[in-house]
Amino acid sequence: MQQNVQANIDRVASDIETLATYNSFPENPGVSRQLFTDAELEARSYVKERMRAIGMSVHEDAIGNIYGVLEGTDPSLAPVWSGSHIDTVLSGGKYDGIVGVVGALEACRIIRENNIPHARSIVVLVFTSEECGRFGMGCIGSRAMAGHLPLEKTKELHDDAGISLYQELERLGYTKLDYNKTVLKHRGDVFASVELHIEQASMLEEAGYPVGIVQAICAPTYICVSITGQQKHAGSTPMDVRKDALCAASEVILTVEKLARSYQNKHTVATVGKIQVLPNSSNVIPGQVDFMIDIRDIDEAVKTELTQKFHDAIRSITAARHLEYSFDVTTDDLPCSCDEAILDAIADSCRKRGLPEFKMTSGAYHDSLLISEFTPIGMIFVPSKDGVSHNPDEYTSMEEIVCGVNVLTDTLIALSNRETLS
Repeated sequence: MQQNVQANIDRVASDIETLATYNSFPENPGVSRQLFTDAELEARSYVKERMRAIGMSVHEDAIGNIYGVLEGTDPSLAPVWSGSHIDTVLSGGKYDGIVGVVGALEACRIIRENNIPHARSIVVLVFTSEECGRFGMGCIGSRAMAGHLPLEKTKELHDDAGISLYQELERLGYTKLDYNKTVLKHRGDVFASVELHIEQASMLEEAGYPVGIVQAICAPTYICVSITGQQKHAGSTPMDVRKDALCAASEVILTVEKLARSYQNKHTVATVGKIQVLPNSSNVIPGQVDFMIDIRDIDEAVKTELTQKFHDAIRSITAARHLEYSFDVTTDDLPCSCDEAILDAIADSCRKRGLPEFKMTSGAYHDSLLISEFTPIGMIFVPSKDGVSHNPDEYTSMEEIVCGVNVLTDTLIALSNRETLS
């Protein structure tokens, strides 16, 4: 292993700061970069330019995933992947996802500049829309790769303006590409994948460790709930005859919190973070409330059980209030474990660089969760100050990021020169 190679902190910082300037809603605090907006398209162009400057060949698939290929000495071998996403939540930070893309680019620069041999090609990925901001679905690019988002389904995903994902793909020319041939991946297409990411929690910072080795990734279940009551005048309708959809929704939301807490497990979490009240007027009793429940867990059986408990609670609460409801599970992903051989390669880099080997679980999900369905995966975490993420105050020091990039570089070199993982 090339122990003397080091990431260039100024180069890494420059890429991160430049990407932060591409902002879909600059009037909002933080960074808001949503899929296929002008700002996101400009950020895509910037990344592709940086790939080409390294000497990579660049192409995209029919869902908009970007591939930068640093060709190996034996291109017939399945490649090693690394990368993340460049879209953000509304008023988010400048490190979530971006560190993984910039880190993978820097790793390839190091390998290229130092003429480090690698039999397998190394591919830097920019996955399409990991966040579920614009079209209400997360991990769009990796989900499509794993076969869970057929092209026809993109016609059903709409943004707040009523524009479908398919319309945007068509506008940008992606529908001219063969969806099945360019997007879908199968076992054997990719040798291994390693994603660098900020932790988005405080475990590393509290323990004083610069790098975390992710052993497993929790998976989400999204449930769309609609409760329908009766819209009436707020002043003239007595309390005992009301059918208030918002009061019922409030009771459900508190039950969501109570049920998740009952498991007393840091990996069992449930959130209601998106809610719409109709007609949303101060002098009208709400006639309908739509909201989404987000469940995460490392144990699929627990997640399934909790989903059923939520359904039972909603049925009971709405029945007692003489209301109607709908309950639709729109996403139900499976948790995954990282590959032991990849974990060993990451740990080997930590040992050789004098870093502690700190193994942990990711409560947040990532594109790696979806691509684990067709390739072995690993993840490297770097600390998040105060555990803050999806927030303008999100912060990881450049020294910590560079430490993660160095470990990523070592790992990619090792994996790209291996015949097998076993």
